Amino acid sequence: MAGVTITLPDNSTKKMNKGATVKEVAESIGAGLARAAIAGKVDGVVVDLSAKIEKDAKIEIITPKSEEAPEILRHSTAHVLADAVVSLFPGAKPTIGPSIENGFYYDFYVTKPFTPEDLPKIEAKMKEIIKKNEAFSRSVMSRKDAVGHYKKDYNKFKVEVIEDHKDDKEISFYTHGKFCDLCRGPHIPSTGKIGAVKLTKASGAYWRGDGKRESLQRIYGVAFFDKKELGAYLTLLEESEKRDHRKLGKQLDLFSIHSEAPGFPFFHPKGMVLWNEIEKLWREMHTKRGYVLVKTPLILNKKLWLQSGHWDHYKDSMYFT
Repeated sequence: MAGVTITLPDNSTKKMNKGATVKEVAESIGAGLARAAIAGKVDGVVVDLSAKIEKDAKIEIITPKSEEAPEILRHSTAHVLADAVVSLFPGAKPTIGPSIENGFYYDFYVTKPFTPEDLPKIEAKMKEIIKKNEAFSRSVMSRKDAVGHYKKDYNKFKVEVIEDHKDDKEISFYTHGKFCDLCRGPHIPSTGKIGAVKLTKASGAYWRGDGKRESLQRIYGVAFFDKKELGAYLTLLEESEKRDHRKLGKQLDLFSIHSEAPGFPFFHPKGMVLWNEIEKLWREMHTKRGYVLVKTPLILNKKLWLQSGHWDHYKDSMYFT
């Protein structure tokens, strides 16, 4: 069988059979690395462990300690979230579920908004799926078949995403258990690699961020490879909550918020001392760097707020002409 040359991060090389997977490369390096592996990098491109190597390449094995690991974990956990929601709310239509800084979210089209009571149920279902340790497997369809698949499922959101990628002849999907989702990947090997998950909140959203499009429900969460990491993160949130400027402003008698001007603080004498000192430093630093100051109006024509998108979301809390 034809062979390929694998170059590792330390510039050492090894011969593998053509078509060997990234997982097999990890196994050839050591059993411990193979157990820790969650994905790989082939010539700088992040891929699944199941990806096959067809030519000479530089290979790096991604473990939970790798820089790329959190994003792969979070996006994989978003798939588990979608699986849990569809299981508990059969009419829900998954739309998109990206990883974000410190976590992930997934947007759903549903007939009734999620409630705070729904989140513990969804999280419990996610933990069931994680415990099953279901493998993530990649498959592809032609664009035509992929569109047909989602039209059959009455999911116009996924159809729109596929139709936006007109240059893609094949569309990739990832399956774990019975749940299959449109996705570029890569993913962790199996749901069991998710060490800890916590759903944080649900909120409203619009399809593709457009206020004129369909209203969706967004669920946010965080995921970690280890329960200790989740504990540390939740502790950090608690400490951040203690330092919330809204609480400190009241406790230190710096400012207060009133319903007559939502979002605008009323500064008290102590608060104005801080304000003036910060503003003084701000002016000094800008002047030192050659900046000059200008001033713009606070009240502006409605046309500007319509253009910026503020009007659709904040008109009840704004001054306008």
